[in-house]
This record gives sequence, structure tokens and C-alpha cells, in this order.
Amino acid sequence: MTLLAAAPAVAVNTVTTANGANWQIHDAAPPILDTGSIRAISDNAFYGFGGIRVKVADIPATDPTARLNGELMRGFGLTFDGEDSFATTTPVGLGGVAISRTIKVSKAGNWTRWLDTFANTTGRTITVDVTFGGTAGLNTTNNQSKVAATSSGDSTIDNADTWVSINSPNAAGVSSRGPSAVVTGAQSGTGNFQRDPFGAALPTTGLEANFYGYRNTITLAPGQTKSLLRYVVAGRTETTSTIGAQTSAVGAAAATLAGTPDLAGLSASALCTVTNFTLAQDCASTPVPALPTLPEAKLKTTSSGYDVVDKSITQLANDMASGLTTSQEITRAYLDRIAAYDQGQFGFHSFITVAKNAMAQAQAADVARAQGVKGDLLGVPVIIKDLYDTKDMPTTDGSLAFEGWQPKRDAGQVKRLRDAGAIILGKGNLSEFANSGSYSESGYGMVWNAFKPSKTSLGSSGGSAVAVATSLAGFGMGSQTGVSLYAPSTGASLVTLRGTDGIASGAGVMPLTWLQDFAGPIARTTSDIARILNVTTGTDPDDIATVHADADAKRPADWKVALDPKALQGKRIGYLPSSFTSAGSYGQSDGTVEAVMARFADIQAAGASMVELTTNPPSGPSGPTLTGNRAEEGWQQYFDLHENPPYKTASEILSSPKVLPYNRQTVAARPRMTAADNQAVMLNRDEYKARIKTWMDAAGVDAVVYPGFRSDVYDNDGAQTLSSDRNSGVLTSNVGLPTLVLPIGANPHGDPISIQFVGRAFEDAKMLGFGYALEQQLGGKGHLAPATAPRLAFAKDTPATVGGTVPATLALGLGAPATFGAFTPGVDQEYTATTKASVISTAGDATLSVAEPGHLVNGAFSLPEPLRVSFSKAVWSGPTSNENVDITFKQLVKKTDALRTGSYSKTLTFTLSTTNP
Repeated sequence: MTLLAAAPAVAVNTVTTANGANWQIHDAAPPILDTGSIRAISDNAFYGFGGIRVKVADIPATDPTARLNGELMRGFGLTFDGEDSFATTTPVGLGGVAISRTIKVSKAGNWTRWLDTFANTTGRTITVDVTFGGTAGLNTTNNQSKVAATSSGDSTIDNADTWVSINSPNAAGVSSRGPSAVVTGAQSGTGNFQRDPFGAALPTTGLEANFYGYRNTITLAPGQTKSLLRYVVAGRTETTSTIGAQTSAVGAAAATLAGTPDLAGLSASALCTVTNFTLAQDCASTPVPALPTLPEAKLKTTSSGYDVVDKSITQLANDMASGLTTSQEITRAYLDRIAAYDQGQFGFHSFITVAKNAMAQAQAADVARAQGVKGDLLGVPVIIKDLYDTKDMPTTDGSLAFEGWQPKRDAGQVKRLRDAGAIILGKGNLSEFANSGSYSESGYGMVWNAFKPSKTSLGSSGGSAVAVATSLAGFGMGSQTGVSLYAPSTGASLVTLRGTDGIASGAGVMPLTWLQDFAGPIARTTSDIARILNVTTGTDPDDIATVHADADAKRPADWKVALDPKALQGKRIGYLPSSFTSAGSYGQSDGTVEAVMARFADIQAAGASMVELTTNPPSGPSGPTLTGNRAEEGWQQYFDLHENPPYKTASEILSSPKVLPYNRQTVAARPRMTAADNQAVMLNRDEYKARIKTWMDAAGVDAVVYPGFRSDVYDNDGAQTLSSDRNSGVLTSNVGLPTLVLPIGANPHGDPISIQFVGRAFEDAKMLGFGYALEQQLGGKGHLAPATAPRLAFAKDTPATVGGTVPATLALGLGAPATFGAFTPGVDQEYTATTKASVISTAGDATLSVAEPGHLVNGAFSLPEPLRVSFSKAVWSGPTSNENVDITFKQLVKKTDALRTGSYSKTLTFTLSTTNP
């Protein structure tokens, strides 16, 4: 089934005002942000401004909208009249408050008006905090805006102000971007729109002073409707000869609107609901606005008895192998979570299409397992970025230009996954044509951040990353030309590997830049990445890059061998101070770089030394002279795999009227490359890799580390200048080097952070091992799980309507500690130990589980093979008393394992839980 349907309108509708400024308003047209905020205004300092964050007091826990309380509102169904106005068609419900927006652009006045309406559809009195605003200044010369004037005559915003003008002066005092003014009417205070819209007042200096938020608090009686009226005036860039003219003009326009607000087109009933302006209206005889109807606020449930939330591939595979669950239960759990969290007004919108045959695939995997088939990914559901070909689902590249395109064959890596028994769960949303590393916006919708649902998922593989992070899939497949694996993975606290050029096939993957494109995995742990790479890497005759690289010879026979907790011991890890500058490209630190550098201590604790590099990496060789074009070559190689491709050239695709307007291009047809051109490009990148190797060899380092981000992640409604600071200079994509991206916790504002291990060509497994060693050192403090998509209640959880209740009693007793006895060195042998558990439960269901067993340890040493745990029974559908359960432990010791004298042990945590007390 297709989840994201494109709205029947052009994308990001634009209105041009008399001063020549183009106002881009986010409505329900593709990419369907539908916030009613400004994407951008021509040469203006506003990017992502005019949205509303809304916080409703005391939302009941049973209301599913509570998880979006305080976030940027979206999903209004805003429709453009083709002239100057936008109207809500589907009010947004938050805690029983119906929220609507009406927007009008005054072409003659160079301003836009918002009427935001809040209707209480419940039977209780509700307090609502509303913050209107966004960001200004981060696209300017100094990355800083300045309050130019206020209605009270000073340059400090306070509650007495009814309008504020801002500009972005350079050293000469000229506003390098067009100045603007916001007419707020009466306000309750200010807030930091990006970070704390309902908390402390807006800072007056520094980076956070750019995040303007104007607050109002309203109280709604049952059935009552109130509205807030606001205006934004926009000027154009000043010059030395017009210094101050535009700033004065927007201030004068704002003062006029504050004193005599323009109300054209607003009904008398609407005007009588306005609370932040005193309007001369006869409201006694004016009809009260009709209350909108909101859908019933009801928590979704799942019909699967298995909880998939934040489960790694290793956990899923072990639970299927032990009989605790099945691929069908796992797949059903993901499908139910997709229905609950990925769709609708507040959905993450990470999927474009969900496979209609997902459950049939899962059933086939369970049958295969019952017949003795084994595999690293057997029965595990995966989301595939929607630029990989799939023979059973359309492939869109995130563009309506490919709507309905159904390949007849799988991409090379998809075929390997399918052959390995993975469940191809669906196609992941992405930025159109994988163009953007800042956002994942397509003709089918916009992906929203897993941790902070007002923020960007980053791109272009945002759909795959967010689906994995929010437990809508077991793992994901994405791609990277610039940052499109590491950026969304960092933003979602996940692991990824951009491998060496040619280690994995790109055949059947829609291109952006041939050879620089890399198709690879996104998952929760390095162990998961190893399992995926065991399936997806290797030589593909349909991909000349893998043939050139001799991928089969370069990849390890088993990537899991690289998972050595001692991999960092004795290693020298380099870093460039310029990549970790605390200033970042936005001029001021927000604590992100410092948080990443704090993990240097963990790298050292894992046995490595940190080496400050004193020379910058060398530049690459001059590009070869080509008779063809790399972008065109990528598309022609893609077309070569299909009998009847929908287009014949890249220029036909880019010029399609179905492409998002800001991506649409009219370009002349370009020739494809010759075989000699292809060889020249590959050899040129080989030379660049050799230069980096020489640089690393001279420094005596085993890897070079870079931060994932150098700043917070920002809101989802701006233009590309504002998403996050990724300007670390990481060598990955331009050279084609292996880079392991590992989550390492969060920055001071709660945004996930990562570190990137970059190695020499074909040291992919070595970088994976470094990531694994640091992951073990962090001990669970690296990968974070978002709270925005909590576990679903089991569908059988139905509360009793009459009678009494029995408090849930859960008791778990464990037998004597299990022992394997003596390990024999130099022999391949699997050891078994057992103990018993006693289970007591008066609950409607109960589940016995164990935390990730990890490895047996002996001081600073650990066994290479993981400890495995299974239960004779682990799930109960009703009460039980003193039921004995056999717990079996298995430990494989290989003849090549180095065993240290002493005792190996591990303390495990067993949990007895219920979802139906």
C-alpha cells in the first residue's frame, strides 16, 4: 500500500509581493510540510518562520496526541487559492483543542497575516500556550540578527511591545539580508523557538537570540473558541546607498498594522474570537463559531504479542532462533507501529510505500526456519530507501516524476537481502533525487525527526533512519553521495558504514553522482551492521565499480570477525583540531563539539591514544578530462538495466513538471561517459585514496575521527541553510573512504551526536571493529532510543467494565548460578550450562526476557564469541504460579581464541514483565 499521497497542487506555493519578494509558504502541496510557516523569503533573514508551537495543559495520557504536545503544529490541509490566501481544511487536534490557520499575503503591503484559531471541543477548561516564530539570521554574513526597533521605542523585546523589527547589519551597518518586522499584538512573553519555546525568555545576545518566539497563553472554557492575529512584514536587502531605508520601512508598516490591523476578508465571528488585539466589534449579536469535529483520540494497539521497540537485529534473530517469537509476529508488530506512528497529521512520514506482501514474506521466512534454514537476516524486516529498485513495489526516487514506475527486477543489494530471507517491509522516504543532506523532502511528504518531531530528519536517507530509530523496521538501507547516510543516522542515534568505493553494489540504485554514490546500511549496533554487510557486500557484474574494486576479494568472509572489543588497544587515532572547532559555521558553540570531544576519553579508555594532527589532508588530483557527464552516466547505467525505462536522459527527469519547483531544472541533454571515462574516474579516485593513505602513514595513525555534527539539529521548515552544522571536512564521500559512524550519546540540548572513524581504502572491517570497541566501552551510553513512538498496547488489553480488580503480582526466582566448567584451549567446542527460573504471575500476560548477554569477561579480557541465552518458555497468556522454566546458556570457544587464565563470567539481568496487569 502507498502511505503518502501527493496533494493535487504545485509544491511550496509562492506569492510575490509588490517589492519583488517571493514568499514561500508551507501548505499541503508537496513536500507537504503543511505548517503554514515561511520556508523562505527572497534575500530575507527569515528561514522557517511563522510556525506555531502549541502546548495544551493536562492532556490525558490516553490521548495519542500527547506525544506531540509542545511541538510545531502541522497537518492543517492548507490549500492555496491561487492568488494570495491559504485556508485550513483539516483542523489539527491536540488534547481536544482544534487548531486552524488562515493565512493571507498582502501583495501591495509586503506583509502576511496569520489568524490562528483554537477551539475547545472537550467538556473541561483548557489552558493553551502558543508560541509563534522561528529563526532569523543564520543565513547572513555574521550568522546573527539584531532587534532594530520595537513599539516601545527601544531595542529590547518585552511584554509591552506589540511589534518588533529586526535586521542583519554587517560591519558597515547595512542589513545584508532584507529586514523584517513581526506584529504580535498583546503578548505574554518571549521564548526560544528552537529550544525552549515555553520556558525562559528569548536571549538578547548570541546564537540563541536568533530563535524568535512570541508567546500567548489563552484559557478556553468548554466549547469556547479564541484566536491570535499576527503579521510579518518583509523588506529587501539594503545597500550602502540605501542604508536604513528598508529597516525603517518595515518598522513603519508594522506600527501601522499594530495600530490599525488589516482585517480584510475575516468574518465578524472570526474577529470576535481574537484575543491579542482590541477590535471594535459588536460581538454580542455575532454568532459563535461552530466547533470543528475532531477524530476520536484513541491510542492505537498491536495484535502482535512481541515487543519490537529498540530491538537490534541480533536480538530479533536470537528470539526467533529460540522460538520466543516468529518473523510473522515481528512483521505484524512493525506494521501496526507504522499504522500508529507513521501516518496522519503527526506521522513521521518515513515510508512512501509499505509492502502488501510483507506478511506473506514473513510466513515464508518462518517456514524456511522450520526447515532448518539459517541466516544473519532471515525473517528480519528492512526498510529500503526508495531509490533502490524493488520488483514488487514502485521506485520513485522521492519524485512524482517517477510516480507509478515499477521495475521488473530488484537492485543488486535488494536481491541479496531477499535471497537471505530479509523481509522487504517497504520503501523509505527521502529528499527528491537524494539531493539534500539537510532535509528528506519528497513529492510524497516530509520526514520528521525521531527524537524531536519539530526538527528535520536530515537527508537524504531520512525515511530509513527515522523508521529504524522509531522501531518501524528492524534495519534500513540508505545511500550517500555527500552526507546522506551519516547525517540522518547521526540525527537518529544510529550506526552506519559508508564503505570504500566498490565494496557493495549500486546496480539498480537511482543515481546522483556516479561512483560517489554509495548504497549502504543503517542499524542500531555495529553487530547489526556486520550482519547486514555479510549479505550485501561483494562483486556484482552489473556494477563496474565492484568489479574494479574486486569486492569479493576485499570484503572479509565474515564481517562479524571484526567485532573485537579489544580492537582499539594500542591504536593511534588522529583528529584535526579544525574539524572540532567549537565555533562551527554558525559562529558560536552550542556544546555539540565539546560533547563529541568528551568521548576521546572513552577511546583512550578502550586502549587507544589520541593524536592531534598538525597537517591537513592533501587535496585530490585534478579531475580527468571527460567526454561525458557523471550524472548522466549514472542514469544511463541505471537505464541499461531496464527494458523500458520511463525516461531516456537525466535532463528529461529534471525538467519534468512533476519535480519540486526548487529542484526542477531545464538542462541540455548531456553525453554519457565512455568506458575510458569510467576508468579514468575510478583511477582518479584511487589516486586520491593513495594520497590520504600516505598522509595517514606519515602521521602514524590507524584512523582519523570527525564529529557527526557540530551543532544542534534545527526545525524542519526552513531552507537548506538551516538544518545542522556538518562542516567538519570529513573525507568520506569525495574520496570514497570507509567511514564508520557511531552514536555516542547526546549534546547538552538532547540532540544525538556521533563520531566518525575514517580509514584507508578497504579498511572497512577495521573501522567496524573500532566502532564496536568504542560501543562496548560506552556500555549502552552511545545509542539512544527516542520516546516519541512508545510501545503499543497489545490488542487484547481490554479493561474490565464491571467487577473488581486484582493487583498484578510478578515474581521471578532464579536457581543457582550456571557454570560451563573448564574451557579447553585450542579446540572448537560449544559449551552448555543451565539453571532454572520460577515464574509467578497474576497478570493477563507475562514475558520473560534477558538483557543483551554480550560477552563473558575476565578482567579486561573477553571471549570473542557472544554468550547466547534461551528459555524453555518465555511467554504466558494468562496467570501462572511457580512454573519452572529452563534457562540454557551456550558459549562457543574456537580453537584460535586466546584464553586468559582465570574465571570468565557475566552478570545478566532477567526481566519478567506484563502489558496487561
